[in-house]
Amino acid sequence: MNLTIDFNDETGIIKEKHQELVVNLLNQTAKMEGLAGEVEVSVTFVDEKRIQEINHEYRDKNQPTDVISFALNDEGEGELAIDVPGMPNMLGDIIISVPHIEAQAAEYGHTFERELGFLTVHGMLHLLGYDHMTEAEEKEMFSRQEDILTTYGLTR
Repeated sequence: MNLTIDFNDETGIIKEKHQELVVNLLNQTAKMEGLAGEVEVSVTFVDEKRIQEINHEYRDKNQPTDVISFALNDEGEGELAIDVPGMPNMLGDIIISVPHIEAQAAEYGHTFERELGFLTVHGMLHLLGYDHMTEAEEKEMFSRQEDILTTYGLTR
């Protein structure tokens, strides 16, 4: 498995060590989820204003949030899966609010890195089809997140 990550930091806050953490956690998630072949993911770091705009435009929620994922492999009703032999599996986009990382790290009493890791894995699992619309889905997704973060060594 070869994972290519396209980074875009619109805030200028994310340091190289944070990018390395994101790369390592996305690779850990891909490995634990059994991904194979060429895989691509885009990760963008934004401010509160930008994530609120995105949340409003695409989810009809006019408020900021911590992370939004746009899965490219998520077929809606009547849509076909895009699978071109020899082409990378483009999973989609993860958009993370840097101010939310800071605020939630303080709120939950853990480090910026732990919150960044949590949101990264959360976003990646959404790209892989996990969701938390029901209690059962939430339990499965959050349990998987903790497994990945613990295996990586990023605990509370």
